[in-house]
Amino acid sequence: MRIFDPHIHMTSRTTDDYEAMYAAGVRAVVEPAFWLGQPRTGVSSYLDYFDAITGWERFRASQFGIRHHAAIALNPKEANDPRCREVLPELDRYLRRESVVAVGETGYDSMTPEEDEVLETHLDLAKRHGLPVVVHTPHRDKKHGTQRTLDVIANSGIAPELVVLDHLNEVTVDLVAERGCWMGFSIYPDTKMDPQRMVAILQRLGTERMLVNSAADWGRSDPLLTAKTGRAMLEAGFAEAEVDHVLWENPVAFYGQSGRLDVTPLPGFELGGEAELFEGNSILRGAAAVPVTAAAATVTGAN
Repeated sequence: MRIFDPHIHMTSRTTDDYEAMYAAGVRAVVEPAFWLGQPRTGVSSYLDYFDAITGWERFRASQFGIRHHAAIALNPKEANDPRCREVLPELDRYLRRESVVAVGETGYDSMTPEEDEVLETHLDLAKRHGLPVVVHTPHRDKKHGTQRTLDVIANSGIAPELVVLDHLNEVTVDLVAERGCWMGFSIYPDTKMDPQRMVAILQRLGTERMLVNSAADWGRSDPLLTAKTGRAMLEAGFAEAEVDHVLWENPVAFYGQSGRLDVTPLPGFELGGEAELFEGNSILRGAAAVPVTAAAATVTGAN
């Protein structure tokens, strides 16, 4: 089973997660910009975070055979904080980075005027950079928030095939299907979707424009739920090719629109092999320093 997790927050996960993900078939991920779990004190923390998910985290993932790309944005949860909105003028330079394959995650949290403004800014940036957009649909008043999101997207003039609306469910999926956008689903232990509900939606609507992710973060989440959804599809009678279409081909097609996606196998990868360095650092505490290899140079130079 080949798996590309199109929405996961690996900066909040451990190396054990990377090992388990690789063993389950995960070979590529996209990490959308997220919040810290607590309020930021200024724009500098955002810039450090952007540097981390476009550089260090990309390197860390490569040590476990997984291609890592990022999406950059001011996420909707922080769009109402004036300290965080100061990062908006900085987004342009980060969206030029080779490791960035989308704008996101953007969208709504509480559906405030500030969130309207930030969403419109992100859609404009996506058009200027020719990048896809990862849009967060709100967890409260979800149907209304999804409809409002779709209206803003339509008014922006961005092509619907460049947009995925994420965290959908049975209440919102048909709204998005009708507009021609991609449909994203987060498979979560207690909230959002589970593998069986996801299978039911795929049985009803088919596999086109469907993205399945774990959205794993600091909370109670599971980075292996993409693989578990694939197994649930097989148990429900889907063919292996259909599972591959949902878990691999679809995210490759969506993020491939950026022109920057690289999902080729990492050269010479061996789990638990010799440590490489990023900015003079390895993921191994206390390991002896080793020269930066050609593979590491490729990773560090691609951000």
